[in-house]
Amino acid sequence: MYQLGGTELAVELGCTSADHLLQASDEGIRRLSKSNTVATLLPGTAFCLKEEYARARYMIDSGCAVALATDYNPGSCFTNSIPLIIALAALHMNMTIEEIITSLTINAAAAVGKSNTTGSIEKGKKADIIILEYPSIHFLPYHAAVNIVETVIKNGKIARRN
Repeated sequence: MYQLGGTELAVELGCTSADHLLQASDEGIRRLSKSNTVATLLPGTAFCLKEEYARARYMIDSGCAVALATDYNPGSCFTNSIPLIIALAALHMNMTIEEIITSLTINAAAAVGKSNTTGSIEKGKKADIIILEYPSIHFLPYHAAVNIVETVIKNGKIARRN
């Protein structure tokens, strides 16, 4: 393990989010759980680099706010597939579908300092909503890397419909 203290430093500096966290120490996770710093996990990076996945289950059980993202870049994870990230989080990081959705919505908004305006369906927030082709959110992790979004609503207006 290559624990360099990045998680601890992010908390000490009061960062909005700390990204990657593949090697976050128990102490770093403990500090993260007592802070407002969001743990932004990038399971595609672990997949592409053949590394151990971040300990999402432990982080969530410890009280950390967890967000998920793709880390779309040619150096460590050249994918922008949210459906793949959903499958990896469910299969390799032991996250429930409800936790995954939370991590991709309100916690992701918090990770970029936007939770007051987006990330959840509430009066006064942007109406950014997706409608799925299937009747349940539980279909999401089982269609690995397949987009099952039927309609995208952005700022209250239909942006795309399949």
